[in-house]
Amino acid sequence: MKKYLLFLSFLCLTQQCLLAQSQPDWKEVGQLKTRDAKEIKKSTWSIGGETLDRDYTDYQSYKTYLGPLGAKRIRLQGGWSKCEKVKGTYDFAWLDAIIPDAASRGVAPWVELSYGNPIYEGGGEAKLAGHIPTSPEGLQGWDNWVRAMVTRYKNQVPQWEIWNEPDINRNHTGKQIGEFYVRTAKIVKSIQPDAQLIALGMASVTNLNFVRDFMEYLYQNNALDLIDILTYHGYSPNPDVSYPHIERLRAIVWSYKPEVIFMQGENGAPSQKKGTTVGAMTDQDWSELTQAKWDLRRMLGDNGRGIATNLFTISDIHYAAGDHMVGINSKGLLKTNPDKTIERPKLSYKAAQHVFSLFDDQIELVKAKPATNQSTVYVFQYQHRQNKGSLVTLWSGEARPAETYDPKSTTVTIDGNFKSPVYVDLISGKVYDIPKSQIKKEGNRLVLSNIPVPDYPVLVAEKSALALK
Repeated sequence: MKKYLLFLSFLCLTQQCLLAQSQPDWKEVGQLKTRDAKEIKKSTWSIGGETLDRDYTDYQSYKTYLGPLGAKRIRLQGGWSKCEKVKGTYDFAWLDAIIPDAASRGVAPWVELSYGNPIYEGGGEAKLAGHIPTSPEGLQGWDNWVRAMVTRYKNQVPQWEIWNEPDINRNHTGKQIGEFYVRTAKIVKSIQPDAQLIALGMASVTNLNFVRDFMEYLYQNNALDLIDILTYHGYSPNPDVSYPHIERLRAIVWSYKPEVIFMQGENGAPSQKKGTTVGAMTDQDWSELTQAKWDLRRMLGDNGRGIATNLFTISDIHYAAGDHMVGINSKGLLKTNPDKTIERPKLSYKAAQHVFSLFDDQIELVKAKPATNQSTVYVFQYQHRQNKGSLVTLWSGEARPAETYDPKSTTVTIDGNFKSPVYVDLISGKVYDIPKSQIKKEGNRLVLSNIPVPDYPVLVAEKSALALK
């Protein structure tokens, strides 16, 4: 045990050492203050709480980390087959121990209605990529469970997502899922008229025909009013290359209903080497450092484009035999023990805390676009609603996050409100004074020279727009 603990300490020190290589040798003037979800009035951030329906994670073990993380919502999966093991008899005790508890921590649940239930012939499969229910008996059983779920939790769950990644199952068509979605959505609305309805949990962002057929079914059946939000996943080793695909997806959906809100419904990176982890992007090596970098790029790439994000996921997932895969999905912000209890937070937990705590509804995206002398640097600008202080996110996005990376020395020109500009590392949370020799002010224009930009987001901000400790 001592040797193991020493190894963990060595691992953490190694990661911190690698991280320190990308941080500037400037005067440190503070540390970002993190906030509990209860302290944050409103934000768009969500954290994944998936697979509790199949007992692959343990809510009771990770719940104490939920509030301090700072996300204002959590995605849960309803689990028909876990609720109904005997036909017509529902056991909601497991959800009763989760949904009110999450809300009490300042984290609002949004619930995905899935998967199938094999106690019914033709009731579908209770696993990722499983088939939807198709038989008359199976569909009636589904209807009854959805009705019971919404009736029970309508005052606690404002948003319902219908199914997850239906496009993984090649037997599903967009039209078939459209019919199933409309059937389910009508039940939800009949019980909870003010509920927001979420489609489609698409695994792919390039399967455009599936989405077009889904939307066409809704259009032909006068059911476009039954979709408020569209979720998609779409994992990519370099998160920044996904957005052209997302724009094409949006164009199709908005051609039918421009009011549909787009939300990243599930995305995150592994934290272990290939061969030791399962799930998306596990054909390449990852570490806890590159996971933190990737997660930051996805979160702030989405945020800079006005897209809400559900970060996948809070805890490592232990997939069991009989599902779509078997093994540990290491995308959790919390590292687990073999019994699914929590060993410790990863670097990605700390990085997510910094983003969730800072980018609340008081930080608004602005149209101004700072200029840089590096074509591969992504940049977005924000403003604090109250004190009008400016904030700018920057990162190098030419490749997927690397274990070691030499930051790009970048000149940044910003039209914004700065009195005391500082540089913030969003993984460590450290805040640095930018040397005066590298700052040139021209009215509201700020020209910063030789700013180190690593392959994960950093922040140039007006100091008064930050909460420091």
